[in-house]
Amino acid sequence: MFDALKEKLSSLLSKLGSKGRLSPEDIDSAMRELRRTMLEADVDFRAAKDFIAKIRERASSAEVLQSITPSERISAIVYDELVSLMGKPAPLIISPKPPTVILMAGLQGSGKTTSTVKLARHLKGSHNPLVVACDLRRPAAVEQLRVLADGAKVSFYGPENAGDTDVLKVVRGAVKYSESHMNDVIILDTAGRLHIDDELMGELKSIAEVLPPHERILVVDAMTGQEAVNSAKAFHELLNLTGLILTKLDGDARGGSALSIRAVTGVPVKFAGVGENTDALEPFSPERMAGRIMGMGDIQGLVEKVRAAGVTENAIKSPGKIAKSFDLEMLLTQFEQLEKLGPIEKIAGMIPGMDKIKDFRAEDVDAGALKRNKAIIQSMTPQERHNPKIIKGSRRRRIAQGSGTSVQMVNQLLAQYEQMRKMFKSFSGSGGGRRLKSLFGFGR
Repeated sequence: MFDALKEKLSSLLSKLGSKGRLSPEDIDSAMRELRRTMLEADVDFRAAKDFIAKIRERASSAEVLQSITPSERISAIVYDELVSLMGKPAPLIISPKPPTVILMAGLQGSGKTTSTVKLARHLKGSHNPLVVACDLRRPAAVEQLRVLADGAKVSFYGPENAGDTDVLKVVRGAVKYSESHMNDVIILDTAGRLHIDDELMGELKSIAEVLPPHERILVVDAMTGQEAVNSAKAFHELLNLTGLILTKLDGDARGGSALSIRAVTGVPVKFAGVGENTDALEPFSPERMAGRIMGMGDIQGLVEKVRAAGVTENAIKSPGKIAKSFDLEMLLTQFEQLEKLGPIEKIAGMIPGMDKIKDFRAEDVDAGALKRNKAIIQSMTPQERHNPKIIKGSRRRRIAQGSGTSVQMVNQLLAQYEQMRKMFKSFSGSGGGRRLKSLFGFGR
């Protein structure tokens, strides 16, 4: 998502950068192009109008027009206004007196049930959440929630008997269950509809009366564009929402709803769904989102993924020691660590400056290369892994055959290994350890 917007913003700022000084006419032309870009990205027209007006006012100042680096000043202004458009981060409300009750609402197909389990898994590290099946109208909804909860290893509560339709009975039972099982967070997966109707709203209000929620969160599908904004406005008018979860932000939609939904509804986006797995939920950060759109990468997100994968500061050894002991067995371990971070094409997109590389596109990253390289190393004997110098012609042919690859691919891996070994050796000088640790965000 946002690829088209990022590309057009980059092109616009590049044009401004080619000018030594900017005139008021240059600003007017750039603002017209920026307005068109925002509307093409499906940003709400009122939010886009306000966004452009603020940038125009700041960009037309004498400080910018007379600057020797006007495009850099305007880039900073656009970044600031993007952050402002998406609003300040809003943490999840946790009641000082357990249990915290979170009511999840959303239209059918928005990803509400999956997001319920994602949120429970996100909270599992510091809380003991319970997901509750309150969608008794969709036949498979209860079983879907149960299966997802089992997979994420979070507590589940549903109707006692198949075919039960009394939602309030389930809610009351969930409260008793949470008390006996020490669940300090209750997440209610309520019924979804294809559209908003009086019956749906009546049921949601009845649930809220029986068990008043601390959070009323609407799950909206970012792929639906302005329809996501419209449904959020309608739900907010009826339920007084406290937060939003945007799903499918890893999709290929234009992304305008993610930018303008806070400005239009006044409801903060609290989390973003960035994949199908139950661990693919992250707190929504306007700064990080704006950085991605501006082509600045997401180094904070990358560091968090590295740490979540189990890489600690102590795991990053002295570069000098790595240079001496770095063999293919260690390289295999690094590949396995890298796999834990998630799809390699997404990781590449988080690295600052990658989009500046000519012809680089995150979707073109060869995600299969990691698996092939692992297979090649796994086809080697322990002796070969510890002493790659002995891998000559006949051994290379055997390894290629055993891994289902080619001799050329084996040659490429060995060449890459040698380059990495030399790189670690170059880090072994004074300050190398600090530089290497800084790559993972440690010691700052």
